[in-house]
Amino acid sequence: MEITQSFLFRIPFAEPPVGNLRFAPPRPLKLKSWLGVRNATTYGAACLQQNTSIGGGAGQLPFKLPSFTYPIANVTPIQQQSEDCLFINVVTPAQIHSTKSGLPVLMWFFGGGYETGDSSSFPGAPIVERSLVLDEPVIFVSANYRLNAFGFLASEEVQQAGATNLGLRDQQLAMQWVHEYISAFGGDPNKVIIWGESAGSESAGYHLLMNNGSARGLFRGALMESGTPHAIANVSAGQGYYDQLVQSTNCAGAENTLQCLRTAPVNDIWAAVNATPSIVDYQSTDLVWQPRVDGDLIPYNPSRMIQNGEFAKVPIVAGDCEDEGTIFALSDLNVTTDEEFKQYIQEYYLPNLLNSDIEAVAQAYSPAPSLGSPFGTGDKYNITPQYKRMAAFKGDVTFQAPRRHLLKYMSQVQPTWGFRFRRNAEPYIGVYHSADIPEFFTEIDYIGMDALIYFANYLDPNAPNKTASSISPLANISWPSWNSSLDAPPLLTFLDPAPSVNITADTYRVNETDLLTSLFLQSP
Repeated sequence: MEITQSFLFRIPFAEPPVGNLRFAPPRPLKLKSWLGVRNATTYGAACLQQNTSIGGGAGQLPFKLPSFTYPIANVTPIQQQSEDCLFINVVTPAQIHSTKSGLPVLMWFFGGGYETGDSSSFPGAPIVERSLVLDEPVIFVSANYRLNAFGFLASEEVQQAGATNLGLRDQQLAMQWVHEYISAFGGDPNKVIIWGESAGSESAGYHLLMNNGSARGLFRGALMESGTPHAIANVSAGQGYYDQLVQSTNCAGAENTLQCLRTAPVNDIWAAVNATPSIVDYQSTDLVWQPRVDGDLIPYNPSRMIQNGEFAKVPIVAGDCEDEGTIFALSDLNVTTDEEFKQYIQEYYLPNLLNSDIEAVAQAYSPAPSLGSPFGTGDKYNITPQYKRMAAFKGDVTFQAPRRHLLKYMSQVQPTWGFRFRRNAEPYIGVYHSADIPEFFTEIDYIGMDALIYFANYLDPNAPNKTASSISPLANISWPSWNSSLDAPPLLTFLDPAPSVNITADTYRVNETDLLTSLFLQSP
């Protein structure tokens, strides 16, 4: 059997974030730490995961969740977890040095609500294999980053210590590692695409905003699946959760509570983390652990940064699934009245706004089941009187409105493309959040995967005019760029059955998403 790929796993890119490096910015690995031969044949440990299970009033669901709704579905949890988890993985075409060098690099950031996930769950081998078939070879890179409190602790104490947004800092150091060392694997450090899904996609978007909107040579494009930067609170919003950890670890009386947390037993901290709400609890995507405006990595409201043009001027692709909000609406099925709906969205998503603003949002999102999500299903699947309404709102507020806002402003100064995923609808949850992952990671029809490979090579998801590309289904598809000057910007829309696609207008629920965006822009 011909060997077509080389795999190198569990490469440390930072000093282990333990002891005094817990709750501290990642420190580049010292070369003298690399002694002897290391086993790079298996993945390294995942970063410590937060426990997630349906709660907040969901009760017994009338259906079984598909496996790609992890971490919500009941799938096998990640077994090997550790604080010592900052590892990077590289998959390359075999014999790369005897064929081509300076290959483009796809750098993947996994999702999981900044609470769970790891790089081993997303093997890049099928992508590298397909790139060889297309004669457009690429290198696949993935890296772990710290999660939940270990990666996104926020408070005045944390800000004063310069230790905010550590998960994003881990990703940034991993990108710097790629820039410095990927040439040794046959890659071109100047041809890196950052790419992610959900929290990983949002992360890629935040990297577009960091450093005053400068890519600093670390990447030349970004592909974002189901997640873009949006208005987020500053570090003070995390103070209560910081204080909760301090109390739970007997650090309340310490002169330096952050230093006390660094020396506390890791299992005590982990238990305290698991006592906080997760993404599948009642407050849902109003996350306890997430990036915060810190005046440093994220200077101010990301929605306003985008509006002000403070972002890296690189080509981007961004898209969402049709029913992004359904799986997140399962955690608040005890919201059953119009008044409870308004109270919920004001408490968790639109605080500090006038009652008239909340009323306007409630009017925009009708309780009629036929208008809710999963969309296009009439009166079916309305588990509770507010379920489909809540699902429509959550999908728009967390995903559709931020994506459209990002494309609107970025398309004015750089090439942009958008997509809409409408395949593989399931009862009750429709085309749910994460349903598009197999399109880019597996051999379903090669449309998404080929677009990814071409984007890495040419900064354009369309097939190039060359012989090898004739085998790609993209050879017969024209994916027009998203253009804010058009009344109906085009989206490549994935339809059933595969490989069906067409071009549709990015105008669905535009009044609702414009309303939400206008409210987000009121934040500082």
